[in-house]
Amino acid sequence: MYVLAAFAVRADVRDCVCNLDSPSITETRGCSLCLEAEKQSSGAPVFALHDNDPAKPNRWLILTRAHVDGPNPLTKMSAGDRLAFWDAAIAKGKEVWGGDWAVAMNGDIARRQCHFHAHVGKLLDGKESDAGFFVDGAADLPVLTDGTGFWFHPSGARLHVHEGEQNNEAVLLK
Repeated sequence: MYVLAAFAVRADVRDCVCNLDSPSITETRGCSLCLEAEKQSSGAPVFALHDNDPAKPNRWLILTRAHVDGPNPLTKMSAGDRLAFWDAAIAKGKEVWGGDWAVAMNGDIARRQCHFHAHVGKLLDGKESDAGFFVDGAADLPVLTDGTGFWFHPSGARLHVHEGEQNNEAVLLK
C-alpha cells in the first residue's frame, strides 16, 4: 500500500505548471518533455520522440509542440489539434509495428510528465479483451474529463478503445 501511494504522489501531474523561464526547469523531471517541445520547429504542431527510458526501448512518444499541461489535456485542445495528434500517433504505430500497434494515454495520476503525450508501442499479447467500444477513426476518440486515460488499437477498419484506467501504457511492449 505504501509503495502504491508513493507512486501516485510522484506521478500525479494534476497541479503541474512548468515554467519555461525558470532556471531550475532543467532539473525538474516532470518538465523534461516541455523542454523537448521547445526544441521543435514552431511549424510542427505534433512530433514523435523515442522514449529515453532505458526500461522502455521499444516505445515512442507522440507530443504536442504547444504546452498543454495539467489535468484533462485533451479538453484544452481544439478538435483539429486532437485529430492531428491522434493521426500522428497512429501513423507512428503503423510505421514501426504494422498492424500490431496500440496507443496509450495514461490518466492524470499515472502521468509522470507534465507535457501532454501518448505512448505508442506494440500491443502485448493477451491484453485485448471484449471490454471497451469501437470508433470509426481518430476523430471519434473520446475526450475524457474524469482524469483517467485510455488506450486503443486497430480492429479491422475501426479502432477498439479501452477506457477508465490510469496506467494504460502497461498494455504496450516495453
